[in-house]
Amino acid sequence: MNDDKQPLLPEKAAEGFPLHVPAPPTKARVLKSRLSKGLKYLAISSLLCLTVSQPHCQARPGNRPHRPTLDRKATEQLFLSIPNPASAMEASRKFASKPHLAGTTQDFETAKDFLALLQQELGASAPTERGLPIYSAGTAESRNATLSITSLTKPTAWIDVYYPQMNTPLKHSVEILGDDGHVLWSAPLEEVVDKTDPYTAEHVNAISAFHGFSRSGEVQGKLVFANYGTQQDYKALVEQGVDLAGKIVLVKYGRIFRGLKVKGAEELGAAGVLIYSDPSDDGSVTVENGYLSYPYGPARNPTSVQRGSVQYLSSYPGDPTTPGYPSYENSTRTEGGNIPSIPSLPLSWANAQVLLREISEGGLNRVVSFTNMMDTKVTPIWNTMGVIPGHIKSEVVVIGNHRDAWVFGATDPSSGTASVHEVVRAFGALIKQGWQPLRTIVFASWDAEEYGLIGSTEWGEDFAEFIDKHVVAYLNVDSSAAGSRFRLNASPSLAHLVRGAADDIPHPTKPGLSLWDATMDSGVLTGPVKEEALATYEAELQQQQADYLGVTPLGSGSDYTVFLQHIGVASTNGGFGSTLQDPVYHYHSIFDSERWQELYGDPGFVKHVAVAKHLGLTALRLADSIILPLNTTHYSLQLEAYLNKAVSLASAASFDVDFSSLREAIRSLQAASAVVDQEKATAGRDLQRIIDEINVPTNGCPLSAPRGPWKNHREAVMRVIKANAKLVAFERGFISKDGIKDREWYKHLGVAPGKWLGYGATTLPALTEAFTIENNASLAKYEAKRLETLINALVKELKN
Repeated sequence: MNDDKQPLLPEKAAEGFPLHVPAPPTKARVLKSRLSKGLKYLAISSLLCLTVSQPHCQARPGNRPHRPTLDRKATEQLFLSIPNPASAMEASRKFASKPHLAGTTQDFETAKDFLALLQQELGASAPTERGLPIYSAGTAESRNATLSITSLTKPTAWIDVYYPQMNTPLKHSVEILGDDGHVLWSAPLEEVVDKTDPYTAEHVNAISAFHGFSRSGEVQGKLVFANYGTQQDYKALVEQGVDLAGKIVLVKYGRIFRGLKVKGAEELGAAGVLIYSDPSDDGSVTVENGYLSYPYGPARNPTSVQRGSVQYLSSYPGDPTTPGYPSYENSTRTEGGNIPSIPSLPLSWANAQVLLREISEGGLNRVVSFTNMMDTKVTPIWNTMGVIPGHIKSEVVVIGNHRDAWVFGATDPSSGTASVHEVVRAFGALIKQGWQPLRTIVFASWDAEEYGLIGSTEWGEDFAEFIDKHVVAYLNVDSSAAGSRFRLNASPSLAHLVRGAADDIPHPTKPGLSLWDATMDSGVLTGPVKEEALATYEAELQQQQADYLGVTPLGSGSDYTVFLQHIGVASTNGGFGSTLQDPVYHYHSIFDSERWQELYGDPGFVKHVAVAKHLGLTALRLADSIILPLNTTHYSLQLEAYLNKAVSLASAASFDVDFSSLREAIRSLQAASAVVDQEKATAGRDLQRIIDEINVPTNGCPLSAPRGPWKNHREAVMRVIKANAKLVAFERGFISKDGIKDREWYKHLGVAPGKWLGYGATTLPALTEAFTIENNASLAKYEAKRLETLINALVKELKN
């Protein structure tokens, strides 16, 4: 690295204390004016009393004494003692024993099951006393349920109903035709099961193999193989003189989001797309290497099919017909600008082999016909929400997991649901011991994530202003247990927090090691791995761009997207993923069943529990820390690493762009963040000193006030509030109202899903893609200046 690229100051973690409230940079200064006198008094009394771990003592005249509660260490110890494998397995069986596609009756039942969990474990009541707490989005009841979160005094739970447009299959077929048009071969498109896996045997015909948001159509044409359907693959075909117009394109799953495979073919005039799962990408666990296929062994079942959405996720997520605004029952709708105009279908390896032989050397290369008829309509979905009110009610930590599945979803999402189930139980146990968090905690069980992050996106668009004002962090878990390797993704400001929590939790299967050590684990099923599979796996790892802590930035593909990339809320995501030596995870297949999960995914359910502990411990440290545990210095240093990468890309493409003023802005941000580090450390120490002077007897309330004028104590609290406001403002500072070129819904200029990746993160996306996609030096200069302006505004905000 050249001297001019050296960071202005050394890396340093957040010093002991953590962060605050959700207000964009332009709002941090006015946060105090938002606090009513009552809230100020609550903040002071709570922070002077509750931070000595007496959460129910409000230090008001005439308050009745309360029993003492747990200190922070005891709170964490009690929390960690509650999640257990037997309970997690019971939850998994409850949510994953039947298909529950978004918008179906079974899906509605799981929404009510999660509501019952919140009611039972948290003692949650309904926001209103009339009828069941199920509210149509946009109604007064639904809006009041969320907007009253900051004034609740007891745990509350309800269900919001949104109305997106979605589709389900009516009829489909894939056929090879003879010269006379007669059908010579018809693909058996559904998966083949037997009673070895009783879950699949019982529900074999429940949900057909299809792509969510695929276009209806009947098409015929010659077949063209396009490898993984990446932009590079399509470009190679064009350079070879292959004309895709009117052709049916056959591609493999992997490397990029499936919807972008369809988009790439569509832009070249293809008639339709077929996407299959190739066992050569399964690593060492293949039939070729001697492993039996599921349900008799850990290798891929050759009839397994990966369902999934083909929405153009990197354009915008959510209901395609209500971009940027919530899908109420009576919402005005568009045609949908992020869905294909050509049909597609998922195929099994068994069917793909027939088609590959047809176009291989010596094959007959006959005409292929396929039909994909879909039923498209407005469909209700159900988000289940629960609230644990905190003492500082204006600050909210959200914990989310989606609940809907393509079939059973024992891994995706029900392993995550089972982990959240354990967190809910553990927090309920804390409540029973008198605990109340410093900040409010919201649980969200999202629906229709599989179609395109719909439930979370619609809620985020519905309550964007509320989230902007109040949500300090969003913690997501999608799948807890798909393999042997633990992975963490987070906003850079939360990297130290999630890494620290992983260091503090034992490894689920290896005594003496930590959960973090599992980030280096691999499966134990050995054998030769095909070169292309290894290249694909390594490419995916390279896309993750882990920082020196081992934490990777967030792209898209799960419910943190609206929080981070549309509103600017620091977010996390984590769980165990598969490696090339693990039993094959039948992603989005009927074989992602409870039997597979118990036999191969996580025998003993110890990984489910480890993820629950990590998720809950992270939430506790966010909710109960005086200073929010957000590390802006680490973030500002990562920004310079992102810039260095962009500079390398520009240099490789022979672009002459001057980044010196942008680098100067980043270094100014590093300096401003160092000052914030000092401010938050001093504010935390001063308040802690006051707290330490309080004499707390066994009845749980202060016997003596701290020394010195009350005004000084109030000022100490307000310094904490100000420091926290700056910390939350940091992530908000990367939100641009104009968004990213051609996909303006994505407003975060620090990170976004790559335009032609879909899931994978691209850092400094507008700037980076000016080189890598637009090949436009003038645009790159414009984007560098736009980013510089945002950063300078953030520097100014931090200095106020």
